Amino acid sequence: MNLVDNNLKNKSILIIESDDEKQQALRASLSKAGFKKLIYAKDQAGVFKEVRPFQGKISELGLILLAHKLPQCDTLELSKIVTTLDGHDAIPLIFLVNKDQPLSESLVCECEKANAATVIHYPESKGEFAQLVTIALALKSERDSRLENEESLIRELAERRIMEARLQYLVAHDELTGLSNRSGLEKAIDFGIIRCTNFKQHGALLDIDLDQFKVINDIEGHEIGDKLLIDISVLIRAEVDSGAFVARVGSNLYQVFLSKVSQKKALDIAERIRLTIDEFIFDSGESTYNVSASIGVAILAPLEDVSRPSELMSRAHQACYTAKRHGRNRVELFEEDNLERMTMLDDAKWVPLIRRALKTDEFKLLFQPVVRVSDGYISHYETLLRMVSEEGELLSPGVFIPVAERMGLIHQIDLWVVNEVIDYIASLPKTSEDISFTVNLSSHALQSDYLLPVLKQKLESTWISPSRLTFEITETAAVSSFSKTREMISRIRALGCRFALDDFGAGFSSFNYIKNFPVEYLKIDGQFIENIAKDSADQVLVRAMVDIAQSLGKKTIAEYVSNPDILRVLKEIGVDYVQGYLLGKPDSELLGTSVLELDGYLTAPIDLEKLITS
Repeated sequence: MNLVDNNLKNKSILIIESDDEKQQALRASLSKAGFKKLIYAKDQAGVFKEVRPFQGKISELGLILLAHKLPQCDTLELSKIVTTLDGHDAIPLIFLVNKDQPLSESLVCECEKANAATVIHYPESKGEFAQLVTIALALKSERDSRLENEESLIRELAERRIMEARLQYLVAHDELTGLSNRSGLEKAIDFGIIRCTNFKQHGALLDIDLDQFKVINDIEGHEIGDKLLIDISVLIRAEVDSGAFVARVGSNLYQVFLSKVSQKKALDIAERIRLTIDEFIFDSGESTYNVSASIGVAILAPLEDVSRPSELMSRAHQACYTAKRHGRNRVELFEEDNLERMTMLDDAKWVPLIRRALKTDEFKLLFQPVVRVSDGYISHYETLLRMVSEEGELLSPGVFIPVAERMGLIHQIDLWVVNEVIDYIASLPKTSEDISFTVNLSSHALQSDYLLPVLKQKLESTWISPSRLTFEITETAAVSSFSKTREMISRIRALGCRFALDDFGAGFSSFNYIKNFPVEYLKIDGQFIENIAKDSADQVLVRAMVDIAQSLGKKTIAEYVSNPDILRVLKEIGVDYVQGYLLGKPDSELLGTSVLELDGYLTAPIDLEKLITS
């Protein structure tokens, strides 16, 4: 019967015995019990020879059996050596004592001091001896397992500490460039604000934005883009002293906080950085690139009233935005009354008002008649948008539309107007089916795809004739993105709607585009109409516009007709349609009995001759 656990069979057992007979007996007893790896030595030299291969592999040596008396050997000292291989008290040892030698308490105590785990007489019962060896090996195996688990835990804790240290580093640093990140920069600026407040120390923040980064990143890929960012971070570091705090706070955006610097010195450092980057030639491996940077500078001084890091960072970024607006590759100083800054502040004020108006229907539509010059009949009505202020005042589009275009709200306004106009047309009585309307669209409406599906669905659901809708777009917007605008106009005209080109004549260089532009009406810019009765130059220009429009098969509309003299000149020149306060002011209701005492909406012509001579 095998007395040994299978997991312990491959453990090596070292037998140190000078008596051949006793050694043979021990080996025979252990072999019979199932132990396979038995090695032996007769003296101290033999011991060192046998244990040398186990150094560094201590777990493979399971047990040592040591005769208490070896010739010319201090066995107690030897036990200390062999049980502490590799610096561990890890190898169990059994002292074998002659039967005639009593196991005195002093001997046991002396052996324990020498690291001997157990002291026994040479075995007589092989079964009991094998059981004792098995127990010793099992204890050794359990201890090895515990040590291994402890070492594993120590390694895990060490790795965790390394990870925690790395995470703590990343909290305040940019992994790619090794520079500080926004969090670290904010702490540095916060400390600078405290120094400025308490000790009147000046400082400055530089906002450095690479101008051509997106081009290189898109052409060469992110790996090359990352290399450029690293190179730029090295350039910036080289141009500032060790006291400067350099951070990467965006994809291609760096910010540098300078302590104890005057405005002049901060601007000089910024210009030096700009020149260094401008002269730098970036080699991607296959191509070379010149890059530049736009730099904004914000000053931290006692009178600047900066209380939070975000305020100084915002100021530097606004100055950088100004540098980009003024042509890039330049340095700009933040100024409180800067036009771009005032525009941004104005936008911030108007955005919530526009959003509220969209949400609560605080927009309003007014209608102004457009009269046919040939017979005085109202051809159609122009739809004009107004926003109702908190005080109930009607605000013109010139106040809020530019903000909506800058802040991405113009799409929602376009859709609101189109929906409301179509619903209004659908609500008119059948006797007014011949009344049509023009609707002003932003340039964005014809350069995106959001309008067409909504318009198509709305026309289908209301069953109104698409020919009752004419969309007005400005000449400048049409020419600036000619092909895209022309394509979208063609798709909307395919639904049956019409188009008018507003502000015609504002850009004479665009006349060559007008030849093939798919619109029915050309609306002459009001600047040529307001003084046409007194200004012969305006008469010549308008006459030229009318001639061009007629030769291209398009109708002309003149707005801002405010007095009889203007109407007379326009009629002489041959303008097709007129519009203005003389003929009807914008109103929430269509021109009807309240004005001309006719039944229903205006169906009779306006006597233009009478207006001219009045």
